[in-house]
Amino acid sequence: MEPGAPDSRHPLVELVDETLRLNGRLRSVFGEARAGLALNDSEHMVLSAVVEAQVPPTVAQIGRSLGHPRQLVQRAANALRDADLIETFDNPDHKRAMLLRPTAKGEALKRRIDASADAIAAQLVPSLDPAQVAAAAAGLRAIRRQIEAHLRPVRRG
Repeated sequence: MEPGAPDSRHPLVELVDETLRLNGRLRSVFGEARAGLALNDSEHMVLSAVVEAQVPPTVAQIGRSLGHPRQLVQRAANALRDADLIETFDNPDHKRAMLLRPTAKGEALKRRIDASADAIAAQLVPSLDPAQVAAAAAGLRAIRRQIEAHLRPVRRG
């Protein structure tokens, strides 16, 4: 435990604090990766979710996955659609919830942002152990999935 940190804090509360602090630092540093591309944080988040999805998602699915209100995701998706970065198409499982997929232009933009982010990461912390970063990401993913699994029955009930 760091000096000055109360020893009564639950480890999950400490994780939340560190995650929020790290998120702020990372957003400020990696925001440069999309400098000049006219994408705000929400649009970048939604574009990433659509490009990286294994199956075309809906706005609501992206919102649930990222913990953001559907309306925020919808506004970002609309802006991305208007910029020809994503497209919508009919969802055979739902009359009104359209599916989202990236356009070639959207995929190319995402890959350009990723390449820029990779360069920033390489310059940012050359002494950082890539295996440690990968292990941390895997650990966070596992915690997120456990929390999501725990919340599923609560939401349905």
